[in-house]
Amino acid sequence: MTLQIPFDNSYARLPERLFTRQAPVPVAAPGWIAFNAGLAREMGLDPDALQTDEGLQVFAGNALPEGSTPIAQLYAGHQFGGWNPQLGDGRQVLLGEVVDPQGMRHDVALKGSGRTPYSRMGDGRAWLGPVIREYIMSEAMHALGVPTTRALAAVSTGEEVIRETALPGAILTRVAQSHIRVGTFQVLAARGDQDGLRALADHTMARHYPTAGSVPELLAQMVARQAELIAQWMSIGFIHGVMNTDNCSVAGETIDYGPCAFMDNYHPGRVFSSIDAHGRYAYGAQPQVALWNIAQFATALVPLMPDQQRAVDDFTAIINRFADLYQSAWLTRFGAKLGFADPRPEDRGLIEALLTAMTEGGVDFTNGFRALAEDTPERGGAGPDWIAAWRARGPDLEIAAAANPVVVPRLHRIEAAIAAAVAGNFAPMHEMFAVVTRPYDPEPSLMDGYIMPPEGHEKVDKTFCGT
Repeated sequence: MTLQIPFDNSYARLPERLFTRQAPVPVAAPGWIAFNAGLAREMGLDPDALQTDEGLQVFAGNALPEGSTPIAQLYAGHQFGGWNPQLGDGRQVLLGEVVDPQGMRHDVALKGSGRTPYSRMGDGRAWLGPVIREYIMSEAMHALGVPTTRALAAVSTGEEVIRETALPGAILTRVAQSHIRVGTFQVLAARGDQDGLRALADHTMARHYPTAGSVPELLAQMVARQAELIAQWMSIGFIHGVMNTDNCSVAGETIDYGPCAFMDNYHPGRVFSSIDAHGRYAYGAQPQVALWNIAQFATALVPLMPDQQRAVDDFTAIINRFADLYQSAWLTRFGAKLGFADPRPEDRGLIEALLTAMTEGGVDFTNGFRALAEDTPERGGAGPDWIAAWRARGPDLEIAAAANPVVVPRLHRIEAAIAAAVAGNFAPMHEMFAVVTRPYDPEPSLMDGYIMPPEGHEKVDKTFCGT
């Protein structure tokens, strides 16, 4: 019996120059690593039917469920500011889209499913480490309330992939509102494909921005969504690490968990990516990079406007709204972290003074802010004058507790879970998943080892792209 998933593949009905029809490449001996039954239920799928050998074969790319229209998507992008005219899904195949009981559409894609026409020199596979990292990180981000792609399943392939050495292969089943990127628009604009661009814009508005009745409104709503997303990243100390335009979701979700990390000791210049030598994607640079990416999106939309010179002026005005929208979202998020139900502009000085003290004191970002919720601000690096001003402001500790997680997926714990999994022990991965997907109320018997930042020998200062 063929596994049935109720797909409705709207993207595959767009002009075929946006993708290549491509089936996943089968693997030798798939095995289960993890399955997200909760997400399956949210999507209106039957977890029991998916957690079978038939489901395993689908998540490994060895079988196609009935109704699937597998494709690899085309896009381009600016990578560290440099233009690459053609990228695309070099190791991912989109199986199709599932519409959940609330009417929300979800892409279901296999990441690490073999070579496609966009693989260039790559093998199209993923090794176990990046699959575990994305499985944990994306679901932790969801638990923190951040818009994000999600992880439905992780499976081993029974095959090795060669990086610097031979490593165990794996495949992640990624779920997203869509995989439409700024780079998806860019590739069509660069090729002068106005018809394709129009079809993509109409599809994006219908799917993600149904109240946008025009291209300028699409841009305006995307600006607002990105401003809110980046403010959320900043408020939890998250560093994406590779904010290329091909890694910028037009839907406003966090996508592509490569060299990402949560900060331990706070510093606005913190970088984790091994290839970000100049700090382009440092923590404190993320708002400016988001604005730059939005400008590239706007540039790609200009050919759709009848008066392109006027469109440049109009789009520039729309883009310029980002700063105020971001600052407002930032104040709301950080004000809540201090326990303020109604953050005021004058609170900005109090927030920035605490961040400065945290920088100077090398204070852990997560624990420093959580100390406010526990009414021990001195543990967050705050001095007597700051504490007096904060108390005078009348913080609500329940608001602070709801805005400041107890645990986040710390990089050294992820690396330890990956090392254990490579050795055949998946228990640390599953334990960590259980802890970080309850960030505000972790299981007391498990959380102790996840609260503290790494000590000297445990520190991990570099991350690598998930290849």
